[in-house]
Amino acid sequence: MVIKIIRNFFRRIFFGIFATRKHFKLGFYGPTNSGKTTLANRICKDWLGEEMGKTSRIPHETREIHVKEKVEIDFNSRKLTFKLVDTPGIATKIDYEDFLHYGLKVREAKKRAKEATKGVIESIKWLDDMDAVIVVLDATKNPYTQVNITIIGNLIARKIPVLIIANKIDLRGARGKVKKIEAAFPEYDVVPVSAKKGKNIEEFYESLFNLVR
Repeated sequence: MVIKIIRNFFRRIFFGIFATRKHFKLGFYGPTNSGKTTLANRICKDWLGEEMGKTSRIPHETREIHVKEKVEIDFNSRKLTFKLVDTPGIATKIDYEDFLHYGLKVREAKKRAKEATKGVIESIKWLDDMDAVIVVLDATKNPYTQVNITIIGNLIARKIPVLIIANKIDLRGARGKVKKIEAAFPEYDVVPVSAKKGKNIEEFYESLFNLVR
């Protein structure tokens, strides 16, 4: 009950801030391979007919900031324009040897690790420019990690409006895990989706508009 009161209080504050605005910088943050780019691609395909970035099973496929300007979303008779900012996956440790398990050669793995480390630093810097943030988590994994705590901690410190996405609900391992994400971060709304399959995307758009209304 107390959490809901606090949440509604902050929503009223954000409503006052965003009431007259129709353009927002929206950042996609989360641990590596949680589906940030897949969700950003889903949005871009829905409203622009094109994808935003490349995805891969290899961690840290996104190693630099990707931006898509003027993504106009028309939902429930309301139009908002977003600048989408897809960021590299946040990690507390990046070891080039981890990439060797995916068939990369040593030189390529070291290069990827170096770029990924730089990308994490850039991701945190870009937080200062965000109007709102979508935190994408893999619903098949434990939400109580140092990476997730680091991400949420940075967002709390900056008082940025946040919506948490429990992604990959199409996978068997996601069953029952969404409630763990809700328990881990009770101060935020959590929307379960499958960005890859498009499941619950309507609910995502509704929550997104509520976030910046």
